[in-house]
Amino acid sequence: MCRQPRNTDWPAERLAEARAVVADVAHHSDHLIRLACEVLIAHGESPAEREEARVLQLVIDARRPVRRAQREDQGRAGQ
Repeated sequence: MCRQPRNTDWPAERLAEARAVVADVAHHSDHLIRLACEVLIAHGESPAEREEARVLQLVIDARRPVRRAQREDQGRAGQ
């Protein structure tokens, strides 16, 4: 079995990826944004960063029912 070398930079890399997703929310899925927020909430460097990620996660969760209702309304209009 071949073991890969341990990369101690992975937490910093994941944080950087999460920050990139949050910085460009218009181009990412809600699911990916939620994952990025979870990473930042758990591992963000400052209380402000963690709080902003928590608020963004609440916004993403709050708009989900609206999108579902819009899809259902569009489905009824097509019948």
